[in-house]
Amino acid sequence: MINYTVYTDFFLMEFSDSKQLQLIEGFLFLLIYLVSLMGNLIIIILIAVDHCLHTPMYFFLKNLSFLDMCLISVTVPELILNSLSHRSTISFPGCVCQVFFGIFFGTSEVSLLTAMSYDRYVAICHPLHYDAIMNREVCVQMVAASWLFGSLFGFLYSYGSFSLSFCGSRKVPKFFCDVPSILKISCSKMHVTIDISVIFGLMYVFCCIVSIGFSYVCIFNTVLRIPLSQGRSKAFLTCMPHLLVVTTFFVTGATAYLKPVPDSPQLLNFLISVFCSVMPPCMNPIIYSLRNKEIKDALCNILWKLDHYEFFCHKISNSV
Repeated sequence: MINYTVYTDFFLMEFSDSKQLQLIEGFLFLLIYLVSLMGNLIIIILIAVDHCLHTPMYFFLKNLSFLDMCLISVTVPELILNSLSHRSTISFPGCVCQVFFGIFFGTSEVSLLTAMSYDRYVAICHPLHYDAIMNREVCVQMVAASWLFGSLFGFLYSYGSFSLSFCGSRKVPKFFCDVPSILKISCSKMHVTIDISVIFGLMYVFCCIVSIGFSYVCIFNTVLRIPLSQGRSKAFLTCMPHLLVVTTFFVTGATAYLKPVPDSPQLLNFLISVFCSVMPPCMNPIIYSLRNKEIKDALCNILWKLDHYEFFCHKISNSV
């Protein structure tokens, strides 16, 4: 008889069987994880502290940085813990949480990137009505809607995935649990719920991509009609970071989820999974920091104030 079971541990893919390489891997990803958290946290603090950045664009950017922190925290800490403890198992509830929160934060980020493209569209194509259209209430509603869609798809995907039966191999062909991997190791012949969820998910992502594309077609059409080259370059610079972030996110997401899942764990598949999971949260702070003068000015202002504060405290302590 085949042993059908649901509530069981799963085995995640390992980079290497060598304990020394696992330790190196663990400390390497710990460093990457801390750098990603620090970069996104700095952006959140800068936007919260600097009143010049209290605009709709930076309100969305602050939420994007928070989502990036959450998204990388879904998978990488488990990888670090497994590497440092020389194990590869994940519990059934842990696997469910990875699927739920991975879809939750991923869908929320897709929605937020769509809202950010609409913000850039209004700012460039309808600048005179920007403050009236993109008021604080509208921005909060857009962010709330992105979280709502994320939670809805997260519940549908996780429920559909773990309502299946599992028998035989429990080796997940990735270093984290996601829907394609769960379907690969499931022995259920019918999975109507997850198929319906995938269809709705693809339709939603397609609508978001079309909305972003339409926004940028209108933006480029408006920018090309600007007579001064300086005005064109300024408009392009305000859109370039978001466009780079969108491209990075969708390219890595398509690579991760559209690539066929192998029958057995492979090193190339491991590296692709790591690349797709780690790159967007790590790259987003760098993109917005290097290509955004206001972010760099805010960082310089804070460092300047801290330097003067330390100098002032040093003077007081010496006088006392």
